[in-house]
Amino acid sequence: MRKKGILNRDLAGALAELGHGHGVLVCDAGMPIPRGPRVVDLAFRAGVPSFAEVLEGLLDELVVEGATAAAQIREANPAAAGLLDGHFPDLALVPHERLKELSRDAHLVVRTGEARPYANVLLRCGVFF
Repeated sequence: MRKKGILNRDLAGALAELGHGHGVLVCDAGMPIPRGPRVVDLAFRAGVPSFAEVLEGLLDELVVEGATAAAQIREANPAAAGLLDGHFPDLALVPHERLKELSRDAHLVVRTGEARPYANVLLRCGVFF
């Protein structure tokens, strides 16, 4: 049994399969999940686990070379926008409909219980060297 890091076996296994350039969509409970990508659904109740908790845990485990979010996040969810800006100074912003289109090519979707709007980000995996 692991003693630290991500304990959820489905999520830990999915992260181990990621490679350079793979996309990981971290999304709120309301984001439509496209057919195709592997999905790890962590949602338990509204707000649990939060987008921030899951994102922080994933960033402790992954090398991320870029991130994309919906432009609407700035006005509709300033807390989530601030969180993303703090981690990704070069955060790409696209219309929400475009983010949904881009998420179709994700390798992995991690659904949180987040119940605030536009708490979604598409991460692009990098390499550690």
